[in-house]
Amino acid sequence: MERTRRTDAVLVIGLGRFGSSIALTLEGLGTSVLAIDGREDLVQEHAGRLTHVMQADATQPDVLTQVGAHDFGMAVVGVATSIESSVLITANLVDLEIPVIWAKAVSSAHGKILERIGAHHVVYPEADAGKRVAHLVNGRLMDFIEFDDEFAIVKMRPPREIQGLTLAQADIRATYGVTVVGVKTPGRDFTYATPDTLVAEGDVVIVSGHTALIDKFSARR
Repeated sequence: MERTRRTDAVLVIGLGRFGSSIALTLEGLGTSVLAIDGREDLVQEHAGRLTHVMQADATQPDVLTQVGAHDFGMAVVGVATSIESSVLITANLVDLEIPVIWAKAVSSAHGKILERIGAHHVVYPEADAGKRVAHLVNGRLMDFIEFDDEFAIVKMRPPREIQGLTLAQADIRATYGVTVVGVKTPGRDFTYATPDTLVAEGDVVIVSGHTALIDKFSARR
């Protein structure tokens, strides 16, 4: 008989900055979380912040079975300081046939190993954060989110050459290869972009497109 797994709950393994942030955010969104970590101090630190948290060594298959890991439909492996532990934990979850496994990696080699043993999603939080901050530090962008296929969505001030024009007049997609998704005018609500949307000097625009093209577009002042 196929096991019925909990689709309304997430198992989070590792209570470092990455894992604890995910666990706390998920609970804040109303998702049930079981958070486990091998370190007693981290478990005690989060005992009053998370509803379900326990100390357990997830590198041991029998321990995961005892905590009921096999009942979860999704798991997050936030352990990465020890690559060996990260790989062992992920392999244990794969053996338990957890349907969706997210795992943190600290390098491309680490991520490749996690993918090969069966992790469904591998994330690189340090590298992603560094790249995002780099785009913000140069002052061109107000916010930056990049996806796996080098597609990004950014918040930025409009270049001078399109100020005072409607999106149809500026013909941004044909000219620059990017798309203006929406426009926020000071004192007004955010509006989705249409061909008749007028872009003014003080506006903030939400732009989507290939990362390299957005970088070129944002460099136009």
